[in-house]
Amino acid sequence: MIIFKLLLTFILAYLIGSFPTGVLVGKTFFHEDIRKYGSGNVGSTNSFRVLGPYAGSFVLVVDVLKGTLATNLPLLFHIQGPKYLLLICGGLAVLGHTFPIFLKFKGGKAVATSAGVFLGYSPKFFAVCAAIFLPLLFITSYVSLTSLISVVLILIATFWFHDIFLTIIVAGMLIILYVRHKDNIKRLIHHDENIVPFGLWYWYKKSHHKLNKK
Repeated sequence: MIIFKLLLTFILAYLIGSFPTGVLVGKTFFHEDIRKYGSGNVGSTNSFRVLGPYAGSFVLVVDVLKGTLATNLPLLFHIQGPKYLLLICGGLAVLGHTFPIFLKFKGGKAVATSAGVFLGYSPKFFAVCAAIFLPLLFITSYVSLTSLISVVLILIATFWFHDIFLTIIVAGMLIILYVRHKDNIKRLIHHDENIVPFGLWYWYKKSHHKLNKK
């Protein structure tokens, strides 16, 4: 009975991760498919770019909550077992967001959903991740570059928590993140990557552009 319950929980965690927030918001409220604009990605960054800050913020929050909800499914269903069951469910949500069954397995990069997994598993570890990610984003103005650097630092940070399962799941996320960011890496190398409209690098480029126009 417990095996059947676990199997259903794992499937539900994947389906929660597969929920195509950005695509549904774009089609329902804007009659646009965000996969046809911007980077073509279905996540919150492209939602900000294509649908605007309010819709983008909504997509971000829901994608984070997908990870948090999926991670806590074993607790919600009162499944007795080791704590790493939470990480398994969280990892399945990340896989669901990256390879969603509802979008023919072509999903997002799972940065927000991964953050939700950390929030659901350990708020203290989530705070560490935020302390790494947010300052880097403010410095670089690149979501992609920040994500690529942050996940390496976050993997290193797991060693201080002495949780081998947390280290394993973050290592898996690192692999997925780098594979899904291969196009972003190419654009970064060729200086073609989009930047967010804030942060030190954005302000530097903006002021540099104004100086060149004078």
